[in-house]
Amino acid sequence: MKPAPFEYVAPGSLEEALAVLGEHGDDAKILAGGQSLVPMMNFRLAQPSMLVDCNRLANLDFVRVSEEGELRIGAMTRQRRLERDPLVARHAPLLHGTVPYVAHPQIRNRGTVGGSLAHADPASELPVVALTRGFRLRLHRSGSDRWVTAEDFFVGLLETALEPEEMLTEIAIPPLPSRTGWAFVEMARRHGDYAQVGVAVLVTLGEQGICQDAKLVYLSVGETPMAAPRAAELLIGSSLGEEDFAAAAAMAATHEIDPGADIHATENYKRHLAQVLTVRALRQARERAVVADS
Repeated sequence: MKPAPFEYVAPGSLEEALAVLGEHGDDAKILAGGQSLVPMMNFRLAQPSMLVDCNRLANLDFVRVSEEGELRIGAMTRQRRLERDPLVARHAPLLHGTVPYVAHPQIRNRGTVGGSLAHADPASELPVVALTRGFRLRLHRSGSDRWVTAEDFFVGLLETALEPEEMLTEIAIPPLPSRTGWAFVEMARRHGDYAQVGVAVLVTLGEQGICQDAKLVYLSVGETPMAAPRAAELLIGSSLGEEDFAAAAAMAATHEIDPGADIHATENYKRHLAQVLTVRALRQARERAVVADS
């Protein structure tokens, strides 16, 4: 199919882009990489009357470290850069290690960080990383801006806290706590396909190898990235043994995710996958935490 008729503008500055969004509101859509929006337009699932192409906004393509030690990433930064930039590898290893699971290199060459987060697909990897690592997201409108946490940003299926006249411009990632291990694991029919289930994990070690903090967040098991705080609570204070992993995995898979059946998998199969992948991810995170602690 072909998209419905629309007007097109390619602003040369953020201020111009925000002015267009302020004028057209819900009728306007931002074009970043186009990897999600263009197919939706072709199937007429999205029918904006105004397309705002932000690819000329070079000042939103950056990776740098702030004075406070946060990693700052511009919303128009290509996903491919995240798997190649040494600053990302050093300051955000979970993000760096997860990006290769996003589709294929051809897609990552065009897809942007901000586009993926703003699209808020619950089967996408970057929203899960955002929630796991506690991203802060900067939302601009004409004359003002505000910061929101990832926890407040993802509010429903393909729905975020962005207002019609706002644009996501920057992502801030806090420093990784010391003695922290990370892991991302997913299961897809073929590499690059949407995952049936995936999980991102963080574990932080305290004295004598005891778990001081933990985070588990899942993709493709609900309408948003799904955190499992009760499962994480079971890990805190434990020695991160196999029995601890099994208990946390069972808690998350049974009580904290909400997978729906589809043509590829039943609900029970997805819960089983979540349980198996959680144990695998926790083992990897524990090993990395031990290395970080040594």
